[in-house]
Amino acid sequence: MITVPEGFGESLGDGAEAWAASLPKLATKACARWRLTPDGALMNGFCAVVLPVRQADGHPAVLKLTWVDEETEHEPLALRLYDGAGAVRLLDHDAELGALLLERLDPHSLDDEPVDLAIGVIGELMRRHRGLQAPSEIRRFSSELVDHPAVPPKLLDAARAAGTRPMGTTLVNEDLHYENVLRGHREPWLMIDPKPLSGDLEFGVLPLLRNRFDEMDGRKGLADRFHAVCDAGELDEDAARDWTLHRAVTNWIWCLEEDDEHAVICAEIAGWAAST
Repeated sequence: MITVPEGFGESLGDGAEAWAASLPKLATKACARWRLTPDGALMNGFCAVVLPVRQADGHPAVLKLTWVDEETEHEPLALRLYDGAGAVRLLDHDAELGALLLERLDPHSLDDEPVDLAIGVIGELMRRHRGLQAPSEIRRFSSELVDHPAVPPKLLDAARAAGTRPMGTTLVNEDLHYENVLRGHREPWLMIDPKPLSGDLEFGVLPLLRNRFDEMDGRKGLADRFHAVCDAGELDEDAARDWTLHRAVTNWIWCLEEDDEHAVICAEIAGWAAST
């Protein structure tokens, strides 16, 4: 039924390659359970594949098969809590298969729109979701900062201090960025792929600075975008700056260890956040 992209799943963790090899069988089982007919080419992200399908009544949908870890295990719960308000609607879920049946959206994302428009849309989503409280199942923030020889000790200390800020219990999508908001039919724009966290909405600012980084004019551009995101989402700038610093240093170290090219971007954001 599906052909898994070569190399997919190799960097996800122990057991992921075997899971990736099993995806054709999992897709067949999910389609049989929900009486789905494939209706387009397979797509994939970093930790999931998505197959356009038709339901038994002919309505379009997508079948998503996800590698389940601590970041993704509560995606179905988060989608139920959002209940389609500014987010893709969950039609069904099979925990055993790691399968989600979702409404089908247009693949056109906010990454294809002017950044000012994109920030406005995402800010509105943040405002709409401010009142959603995360249930006890949703993971809480915990600092994972470790020493690294490439990161100045003063910057590490500042990031650790920022990470001690008290956290709230709002339902936060820590991976809310431009490519994860698609054009919808019920609403103009809908969020996909939430990575739920119990905390502060301000924790979600970093991806909006890191993505489309090359469109900004140095640190002035970075500051302008930061203020624009905070204005659009009605966020507390002090909290947003602290969490941006903490996450930028954490991601910087991860990128260095994984030889990821985004290390330079995270270092620049961290330096800016620490100096403001």
